[in-house]
Amino acid sequence: MDKYQVIISDEARRQLGNCVLFIAQDNMEAAQRLRQKLMEAIRSLCEMPARYPFFSEPYIIANKYHKMFVENWYLILYQIRDTTVYVEYVVDCRQDYQWLIH
Repeated sequence: MDKYQVIISDEARRQLGNCVLFIAQDNMEAAQRLRQKLMEAIRSLCEMPARYPFFSEPYIIANKYHKMFVENWYLILYQIRDTTVYVEYVVDCRQDYQWLIH
């Protein structure tokens, strides 16, 4: 089975850090577990990244991003180009993410 290279954008890294920092305000252990689960999920995209469906919103280009949910609240959006996966966003779905569809 071919492996894909996974590249995390600066924006996605910043967003992931913000998700972890938000949880760390109340519970440092939970924040560390969240970071580990998010990173494991992202790393798992090196194998069969197309297993997750496309993210479809009216204002997003069709079939541009795949979506993966982690821990019910976190949405990871990524693109697949050739043998590379580009992780673009890590979104906490409990917060407003309307900026994404504008």
